[in-house]
Amino acid sequence: MTGITTNSIELAVQGLRSWRARQVLVATFVAVGFGLLLGVVTVLIPNSFFARDIPPVWWNYPVWILTSLFSGMLAATYVRGWGIEAGADESIDGRSDAADRRTGRFGVAGGLLAWFAVGCPVCNKLALLALGYSGAITWFAPVQPFLAIGALVLTTVALVWRLRGQVSCPLPTTREKEMAR
Repeated sequence: MTGITTNSIELAVQGLRSWRARQVLVATFVAVGFGLLLGVVTVLIPNSFFARDIPPVWWNYPVWILTSLFSGMLAATYVRGWGIEAGADESIDGRSDAADRRTGRFGVAGGLLAWFAVGCPVCNKLALLALGYSGAITWFAPVQPFLAIGALVLTTVALVWRLRGQVSCPLPTTREKEMAR
């Protein structure tokens, strides 16, 4: 598993610069849609559908916004830009199916962690059932900032991997070549 290096970030920026209008539109719509969904359900956007017993803390808003932006951008990496013709190879960015599944899982896990991180600790039915009201406040609430960090790390890593793969196709290792035979 490769980590994020300076080279990876440079390649991700190149991948982002190669985006076309279609990818920018998809990123915008998904980010706004995900942000609205997460904001309404966690009552970061006040609404009459859901209630929140404990008010949000200051870091909920940046985590909510960044996770929404990164999730929108990640979704857009799965979309071809206009003017790019599909050839016989469906993987236009050179990524393997395993890498696509991995980044997809990281993105979904980041979104779920963000939901747990920015939500009301006692409004979360899973935490409430597992820990009770006082347990949710005592045990779950202090863990939420770490869940937020995890959400941001997972979505960022998935996004960088996907963007990097749009401009750089890593060569298969000798082991991967032997397994393909």
